[in-house]
Amino acid sequence: MGLLLSTFHRALLKFTGYQARILMCGLDAAGKTTILYKLKLHETVTTIPTIAINVETVEPVGNVIFTLWDIGGGNKMKQLYPLYYPDTDGVIFVVDSNDPERFPDVGTMLNDMLEQESLRGVPFMVLANKQDVPSARRPEELAENLGLDDIKRDLWHIQGCCATTGEGLAEGMEILAELVKQFKNNKGVSR
Repeated sequence: MGLLLSTFHRALLKFTGYQARILMCGLDAAGKTTILYKLKLHETVTTIPTIAINVETVEPVGNVIFTLWDIGGGNKMKQLYPLYYPDTDGVIFVVDSNDPERFPDVGTMLNDMLEQESLRGVPFMVLANKQDVPSARRPEELAENLGLDDIKRDLWHIQGCCATTGEGLAEGMEILAELVKQFKNNKGVSR
């Protein structure tokens, strides 16, 4: 009986869609809030540094409705990140790909997150932001610099983007939507 209900539930979700809680993290000034409002409002918004959290629901992508939790990147907020990990369906990690001096800090922060038990198996996407800047590291270079190729996970992706123009965001969100669906289907749970 349980198998039948589970199968019916998954089939029903294909018609009604998925709800997904997505954490958007990264160092300060990486472009998290600009990306959030580009996805929500489809326009570039002048932002100020996020002190705490911005939460917005964005229209469905690939039959997935994302509730994005944009968590400030300041040092005090980074200490609170683990409080937001439970019940997370995906992580967007935004990197300023034109700031190589901070790549070691980015790598440390990302690795610390990925080692958390409550994020085991949760899909994540690295958004290599500021690709419009000629000296920005391309996604492949950034993946190498951050050691992403060594990660032993199936559900991750790196996507180049530009928060101000929106270039690369739609493609990245579609890929994340597919990763989230795989994750939720493997868990057999819809939150």
